[in-house]
Amino acid sequence: MNKALLDILVCPVTKAQLVLNDEGTELISKMGGVAYPIRDGIPVLLETEARTLTTDERLDIDSKK
Repeated sequence: MNKALLDILVCPVTKAQLVLNDEGTELISKMGGVAYPIRDGIPVLLETEARTLTTDERLDIDSKK
């Protein structure tokens, strides 16, 4: 994912910054507790396509702060 693009993308629900996951397959909204998929290099920032983060994933994100 292009760093410049990542710097301007925000969660469509919370308007908070998004973070690329370690695998580079999802954009994580820490505030929203959801992950948006990246398909063929294109972020899919639709609320209906987002998955809810598990408790373990949320704790892992918080520990990386």
